Amino acid sequence: MTKKNFSYKNAISEIEEIMDKLENKELDLDELSENVKKASELINKCKDKLHNTENEIDEILNKMQS
Repeated sequence: MTKKNFSYKNAISEIEEIMDKLENKELDLDELSENVKKASELINKCKDKLHNTENEIDEILNKMQS
């Protein structure tokens, strides 16, 4: 998932899939590390997206008040 094609909704869905696999013990040891790393990367991208969106909204609201 490149930054250009990043979708918050798709990232959340993928994180949920990984969490379901973890909770249901569907991952073997070889997949575990890879999936946890992927989930971590997606969580960080989601945090960045939320932060950037918050900043954009703040800017819009500040312009409206001017």
